[in-house]
Amino acid sequence: MAFGLLYDYLMGQSIDAYTYFGAHFEKRDGVNGVVFRLYAPCANDVSVIGEWNNWDVTRDKLNKIDDSGTWEVFIPGLQNYQSYKFHFLNAKNRYVDKADPFAFYSEYRPATCSRLFDYTGFIWHDKDFLEKRTRNFDKPMSIYEMHLGSWKGKVDDRYLSYEEIADYLIPYIKEHAYTHVEIMPIVQYPFDGSWGYQATGFFSVDSRYGNPKQLMSFVDRLHQAGIGVILDFAPVHFAKDDWALYNYDGAHLFEPADTRRRISPWGSAYFDLGKDPVRSFLMSAMNYFVTMFHFDGIRVDAVSNILFYDGDKSKGRNEGSIEFLKRLNALLHLRHPSLMMIAEDSSDFYGVTKPTTEGGIGFDYKWDLGWMNDTLKYYSLDPIYKKFEHNKLTFSMAYFYNENFLLPLSHDEVVHGKGTIINKLWGNYEEKFALLRNLYTYQFAHPGKKLSFMGNELASFDEWNENKSLPWVLKTFPKHDSVSRMIRDLNLIYRYEKAMHFEEHNPSHFSWLMVDNANDSIFAFERFVEGSHLVFVFNMTPNFYEHYDIGVNKEGIYEEIFNSDKDVYSGANQYNGLPVKTEDFGPFNKPYRINIKIASFGAMIFKLKEKK
Repeated sequence: MAFGLLYDYLMGQSIDAYTYFGAHFEKRDGVNGVVFRLYAPCANDVSVIGEWNNWDVTRDKLNKIDDSGTWEVFIPGLQNYQSYKFHFLNAKNRYVDKADPFAFYSEYRPATCSRLFDYTGFIWHDKDFLEKRTRNFDKPMSIYEMHLGSWKGKVDDRYLSYEEIADYLIPYIKEHAYTHVEIMPIVQYPFDGSWGYQATGFFSVDSRYGNPKQLMSFVDRLHQAGIGVILDFAPVHFAKDDWALYNYDGAHLFEPADTRRRISPWGSAYFDLGKDPVRSFLMSAMNYFVTMFHFDGIRVDAVSNILFYDGDKSKGRNEGSIEFLKRLNALLHLRHPSLMMIAEDSSDFYGVTKPTTEGGIGFDYKWDLGWMNDTLKYYSLDPIYKKFEHNKLTFSMAYFYNENFLLPLSHDEVVHGKGTIINKLWGNYEEKFALLRNLYTYQFAHPGKKLSFMGNELASFDEWNENKSLPWVLKTFPKHDSVSRMIRDLNLIYRYEKAMHFEEHNPSHFSWLMVDNANDSIFAFERFVEGSHLVFVFNMTPNFYEHYDIGVNKEGIYEEIFNSDKDVYSGANQYNGLPVKTEDFGPFNKPYRINIKIASFGAMIFKLKEKK
């Protein structure tokens, strides 16, 4: 068994390396202890130093057990939470102290040691949830992206634990009707400002919020409440701290030996994803979190930097890294058929969400960053100029069905001087809120799964800061609180109306009704499946219309089920109270028309009432 695991690891085929390498509690000859295993092919004179041996480099030597560079020792009598490191002579003939690459727990920064932890034995209560879990292709998926440390912020200068966060998070997510939570990386990382994207321990649960079993409890409780949990994971690069992975055994074990390919645009070190042991290391890390912590999806960060060198298409495809992605998705899907694999990819690489059996990369979903950029640019324009940029809101449907897209309004859009979502929008105070309501309605109306970063629902004017809590005081202001209410209502409509989530990547369920009306900057389209036929209308200017004709394809009675201008959302209450009946001969060559009231910056959803 051990030989097979090691062979698969060296061949880049293992997703279970965490069961072999690292520090594992075992019983040998009736004695309880810990077996340490380290893969460091260019190391010599390896020992494990820790609290139990007073950091004595001479006491607990590891034995080299094969020619591949695997080292092992069994030490009896050790306990959970004891700190340790590996001490060895590296390829540069220098003694170094290094953290365990496979450590399951680590000391809280600025301390740098690995810690012993037995991750086995947690009692789960989410069997029913896992048995019903799917990849949500034909189900609603509205994701609340969050940073655990700054959602509620610190209390008495300490982070809330995973369980404490769950106490507040579960009722909040259920109140707002989100289906999933996506948490930014919670593997161990030293610098708070990296938000977890520059890690040092890829199997080590972030000790800011507790230990591995506390994270298990977090996921378990969300599952019992019917909430899916997605983990953000960054396999592209890692922090360069000298006690961690960088130049591990003195021979660039994890990073490229080529100095031209070694350092990322973020100043971190790239993983060499063309090396088979590195592939196994990262695939095993993601499988560890899926298997042991029951995560429902993995969001893979910075995929464009995997597909292309430095994420730059002009520098060419990184074929070794592309093979890594294909292998990752194929192996994880084989092991976990209901697991969602999500690519955060800003490139135009074709086939990211195509199956590997059809030559694709094998992800289930891809972030539509083109939609996000075009949409936010359009909404920032003075309405006078919107007619000249009309295509920014129609272009997405020209390519949307090439991939399984997910529509993000993520953390990247509310930091580093970019302003918050509401700050990006054109207009004065009142107009910004009206446009914000319009924008969020458009996100839900457009085909594709939904993702919104925490705080977007508060209409905050202050950028996100990882060191501060969200401005929850905004909930006491009706203008801001009404945005939260609208998000809840949109989530409920999204869940209830089959046309908004069933086969949404099938173009036969979408049709433009008013796509070329640049002069008025009014858009209309319909989405339909059996039992659910919806018409969406968007006014992108401050103009108000008491009567306006919208062409439709189906005869009947249309009932307004949502209007962003209602007073409960702090609008002016210019809505269509009574159902409207179609008349013959609609604009833009449609067979029928409905005559409706359109509010300034209004967004409306109409439902065709089925004939009894």
